[in-house]
Amino acid sequence: MTPTPVDIPTLLEISPQGGIEGRSRRYEKFLGDMDGVYRDEHAWQDAVGERGTDDLVYWVDDHRYQEGPGALIVGTSTLLPGRYGEEFAVTRGHLHAVADRAELYYCLSGRGVMLLETLDGQTSAIELTPGQAVDVPGHWIHRSVNVGDEPFVTLFCYAADAGQDYGVIAEAGGMKNLVIADGDGWALAPNPDHTGYRAD
Repeated sequence: MTPTPVDIPTLLEISPQGGIEGRSRRYEKFLGDMDGVYRDEHAWQDAVGERGTDDLVYWVDDHRYQEGPGALIVGTSTLLPGRYGEEFAVTRGHLHAVADRAELYYCLSGRGVMLLETLDGQTSAIELTPGQAVDVPGHWIHRSVNVGDEPFVTLFCYAADAGQDYGVIAEAGGMKNLVIADGDGWALAPNPDHTGYRAD
């Protein structure tokens, strides 16, 4: 069988500032897309009033060389800094649709936290700076949080058949913990709106 161009090894130029030369896809999230993500709705609305709904807040570049079992997706996530009340800027976060699929995140630049939770109530928060990585096992909901003042850029890799379930967090009233400002650093605070996750 002769390989097609998408099946051959591909050189990817990965920028520490975010982005992949040779990407298959880019998707972007704007401030208007983050409705309901932050607990402090008034702070989010104030930001929309100042910056507009079309203000870019994060983007993802990825490369897929094929679909199906055994294939990998490699990409970068670039989350711009910001605060919404006490909360730091976050991505929407997800659980993989095929829940046992793991994912690796490697910090290229900036300073962030990987906020992690399981459906049965386990929690973890791992700070990442350049050169550090977190290996996220299957069955863990995960969300990137930018706790610095520059873009938080991670390189990620996961199975192409994993998919994403973005609704799981919204259905639970947000994640169990929030990452909030604490002096010059960050801290976890319980989210009083969290109602618990649905069964797997």
